[in-house]
Amino acid sequence: MTTGEVATPVVTTADPRQRRVARRLLKSPLAMAGFVVLSVAIVGAVFAPLIAPYGPSDANFGDAFIPPGAEGYLLGTDSLGRDMFSRILYGTRASLIVGVLSVLLALAVGVPFGLLAGYFSPIDSVVSRLTDLVLAFPFLILAVGLAAIRGASLTNAAIAIGIVQVPAMVRVTRSETLRLKGRDYVASAISDGAGDAWVLLRHILPNAISAVIVQATIAIPGAILGEAVLSFLGLGIQPPSPSLGTMLTEAQQYAAQAPWTAVLPGVAIMLLALAFNLFGDGLRDALDPKGGRR
Repeated sequence: MTTGEVATPVVTTADPRQRRVARRLLKSPLAMAGFVVLSVAIVGAVFAPLIAPYGPSDANFGDAFIPPGAEGYLLGTDSLGRDMFSRILYGTRASLIVGVLSVLLALAVGVPFGLLAGYFSPIDSVVSRLTDLVLAFPFLILAVGLAAIRGASLTNAAIAIGIVQVPAMVRVTRSETLRLKGRDYVASAISDGAGDAWVLLRHILPNAISAVIVQATIAIPGAILGEAVLSFLGLGIQPPSPSLGTMLTEAQQYAAQAPWTAVLPGVAIMLLALAFNLFGDGLRDALDPKGGRR
């Protein structure tokens, strides 16, 4: 550059593919509705100690079974006079923690095995048979069995659900690896002397990550429902710690007397699962290079 010449700043722009995905998501009303519900749920769960007007286990026997909106209780109280709004906030936090932890465990185990199974044929036969063996058991039955063996706690519930979700992660990653390893850029990298680890981590995994992310998004609602079932059966989070599943367990004998104690936790579970499914479905369509559904 000569003296007096003004340097032109380099302006970086976002990846066109990322902008295309964002545009498609914004054009999907259902995906955005799911995103809004998830955003509200996550903010409420993270800031529950600041938002909740009462402690989740604070009992006031004189205020038992107050209906929603009465005497300053937004969502009413339960049989022990505990604020339902506060307990749902903390219960949502527990459900999201279990959902995220279990899916992270499934990703940590399933993605590496899926890559190896899709890339190496001898490993594929072994991994596929083990995956089929786990899939032979129904999701909830296997989760209940693993949780019963390990004991009732939030951590054990997350581990049990995560183990059950590993086969789905393996299958998605394996399928993407089988599809991608036949691409020209992979063959070109191999012909240039790239090792197997380099091909898997540099060429296949980055291009398979979109499908893996979508699968993870869809797997979280299954984990949330699984946590609710385990807590309902007494194999998840233990009282007095709040959980949407334990709230349903405690409310079942009072469903006729105070229906909100059973309806509200059930609605919270339904909205969480539905929001994740809607957002995951929209994300899958947005990441589809063919433009999503017709």
